[in-house]
Amino acid sequence: MRVTLSYFVEPSPGARGWTRKYGYQSHGLRFAVRKPLEAVPVFAQRINRAAREEDYESAGLGGPGWRFGYANRSLTSIGSLHCDTWRGRAVDLASRGHIAVYPTMGWWNKRPQLEGWKKSAKYSLIVTIETPNVETDIYTPVATKIGIPVGIEI
Repeated sequence: MRVTLSYFVEPSPGARGWTRKYGYQSHGLRFAVRKPLEAVPVFAQRINRAAREEDYESAGLGGPGWRFGYANRSLTSIGSLHCDTWRGRAVDLASRGHIAVYPTMGWWNKRPQLEGWKKSAKYSLIVTIETPNVETDIYTPVATKIGIPVGIEI
């Protein structure tokens, strides 16, 4: 499975050079994939600090099978394009079931008077699934699960 996230960042208004890590981008987006057998509330806590209890202890952000992994995904990215590839068994992929896109730091965090948190963020998330067996139909079960409308041409 390959996950690719692309988004538009609004440049910092009036900035003439960016000396800080978060000085240019309005926000950053990242993605996380649920681990096999991880409960959905635990997944939400892992990616959302506000959903965590006081005694929350992380079981780790990544997991085996990723090419770059959670910690390195941002380091290997080009601006607002983030991509990683996971290799593993189909049963492990099927047990994941959730991908989250969430915001990270940006100039909106340091300039609250501009109310950047009220703006929407446009992004594209592309998930590609491949199998070594070309005769296996993976399109139909996925399309049925996510509800892709079937076009009929006459």
